[in-house]
Amino acid sequence: MLLMLAEPGMPLDRAVSFRRSVAGAESNVAQGLARLGHWTRWIGRVGDDPAGEAVLRELRADGVDVSGVEMDPQAPTGLLLRDSHPQRAIDVQYYRSGSAASLLSPDQIRVEALEGARVVHVSGITPMLSESAARATRALIERARQVGAAVSFDPNVRRKIGTDHEWIRVVGPLLREADLVIAGEDELELLLGGGFEESAKALLTLGHARTVVVKRRDHSAVAVGRQGQCTRAPFSVPVVDPVGAGDAFAAGWLSAWLREAGPEQALAEAACVASLVVQAPADTDGLPTAAARDRTLAALLRGTDSVHR
Repeated sequence: MLLMLAEPGMPLDRAVSFRRSVAGAESNVAQGLARLGHWTRWIGRVGDDPAGEAVLRELRADGVDVSGVEMDPQAPTGLLLRDSHPQRAIDVQYYRSGSAASLLSPDQIRVEALEGARVVHVSGITPMLSESAARATRALIERARQVGAAVSFDPNVRRKIGTDHEWIRVVGPLLREADLVIAGEDELELLLGGGFEESAKALLTLGHARTVVVKRRDHSAVAVGRQGQCTRAPFSVPVVDPVGAGDAFAAGWLSAWLREAGPEQALAEAACVASLVVQAPADTDGLPTAAARDRTLAALLRGTDSVHR
């Protein structure tokens, strides 16, 4: 979507100046991984309009392959309006009913677009956009299996999109199809009906999951695998804008997983990338390069000089 971000500190209904940016769960992760040095492709739909051009231009600028994107000449690019405040509740307004993205269909999910991929990441937002988008998500998972790619899934529950029952019905079953699950503690409670330990165990024993990463309410994170679990406390940093932290965390975790780092290192990198994003406005401004991540992580863990001289 195109993101219109209100001037810092101003409530949405009083803001007169807005900054244009781009937002979207999967595209945020794609940008995060691209900046960290990984080849990424984003598959989606935007309108054949100025907003769609702006979205694709920003993704290309970060090195994201957009060859799998369709531009719709009739349906518009989705729009997101929000304000930004580190303490006050943030007001987020979505305008995507009838958008190009909501018309995603299984026909767009082509096997050749997934060939060579090691991991395919999708969020619960996409199947909640429409019935055709839900079918496209199921097709994506099936075709990822065909090419041997791992499936990464983040529920990313947004209650403005649907009721709790709709989330449970549409997104709950998809959790069981994922190889890597990255979810909030409250999301697992909603979708699976149990505590995070019980939910993680169920996904590991009854589903496809190899690892379940749980973002806890106290902002710590737990990685649960078949060999045990490990925990990472959050890094204490000043927060400018908390939106986008979850997608940044997912990008940081997947980057470490792709490099075959262990779960403790992966949690540390994920927390580091998230901590950088919340210190900058918008969803993607703070996403680091691999070098910036490593410098920051060294400073956070070992107290090395945080100034890059």
